[in-house]
Amino acid sequence: MGAEHQITAGFMPLFDSTVLVAAREMGFAAREGIELKLQRETSWANIRDRIAIGHFDVAHMLGPMPLACSLGLTPIASDTIVPFSLGLGGNCITVSNAVWNRMAAHGAVPDLDPARTGAALGSLIRERATSACEPLRFAVVHPHSGHNYELRYWLAACGIDPSREIEIIVVPPPFMADALAAGRIDGYCVGEPWNSAAVAAETGHMVTVKALLWRNSPEKVIGARKAWAEANPDALAALLRALHHSARWCQNRENHNELAELMAGSRFLGLPASVQMPILTGRLKLGGGVERTIEDFFVPFDKAANFPWKSHALWFYTQMVRWGDIAHTARNLAIARDCYRPDLYRAALKPLGVALPGANAKVEGALKVATPVGSAGASLVLGPDGFFDGQTFDPDEIDGYIAGQKSAVSHL
Repeated sequence: MGAEHQITAGFMPLFDSTVLVAAREMGFAAREGIELKLQRETSWANIRDRIAIGHFDVAHMLGPMPLACSLGLTPIASDTIVPFSLGLGGNCITVSNAVWNRMAAHGAVPDLDPARTGAALGSLIRERATSACEPLRFAVVHPHSGHNYELRYWLAACGIDPSREIEIIVVPPPFMADALAAGRIDGYCVGEPWNSAAVAAETGHMVTVKALLWRNSPEKVIGARKAWAEANPDALAALLRALHHSARWCQNRENHNELAELMAGSRFLGLPASVQMPILTGRLKLGGGVERTIEDFFVPFDKAANFPWKSHALWFYTQMVRWGDIAHTARNLAIARDCYRPDLYRAALKPLGVALPGANAKVEGALKVATPVGSAGASLVLGPDGFFDGQTFDPDEIDGYIAGQKSAVSHL
């Protein structure tokens, strides 16, 4: 008997594709009647274009990318929706050993503290400017990525203008560590395991992590072609249930060794399982023999990690506006808000009786500790979700937030 649904999904070789990969490899998709075909890609641009032209039904995508597709910021505009988040956190910012040594001379210590390391980087940048040195070059994985926006947010909050005082270029994730080793870039923001890969090669040093810049914050998602989703509602709902079961399995510590071995395979990451484990344990090797454990470094299931919060989409939108990607208009705001689809998530998972948030959005950065919240179904715990600079984002006060960010940039 054949599968009831056939779904083709693209993914990038990053550990945060694990929920999608495990959905197929551990049989969760098959149990929902899905023949899930996974296709590995080499760049986010390929993922973006192939979902636009119909090669993929769904894909492992950067959180802001569906917004960019729907807002017409991509070469081939396409209505793309987000019915499921693949987890929270998982990124790091890594610099070359040479840059780290100079940052250390300006007060940086290997504790991943965003404010301290940002201040040291700012001092180094100013020192280099007085010597007429070329700006430091940092890489991100795509212009419309959480990596680009969180790197810029961190720099700006630390008094560095990311549009003038450094250079930001795009490099595919698997090439980051090699580009750093070759001296083509001075630092980068990328998901694991490509930070740990540079540390293992003794060519890079981690300076901070997404889980400290914005705790329990959004990263990768499932992007779906809106036309496909509307034409295949049962297939999409079945996929969301399979992903839910997969995410729960991935979160379980008892499965972490098996999961790391799975992702180490040549079809997925092609790196030793030992390099995969830090993302699951939060025990990171920073470089120079230093280790640090980060709470909630990567969360594939707990704390409503799979819920497509509209406030996550809208924060990404504010950063697109802040850095000149898009104009802030009522129409653009509505498009961004409608990209993330908690209604589809709820409809698919309601029959399972699992915890479902009662709201579609929340004030980001307001939870200082893990907090039980009202939900449909079982109990639900959210947060903490603080930004390192103490700011909050209220999705009902977007105009004021955008205006405040513009003024913050203007005084740099």
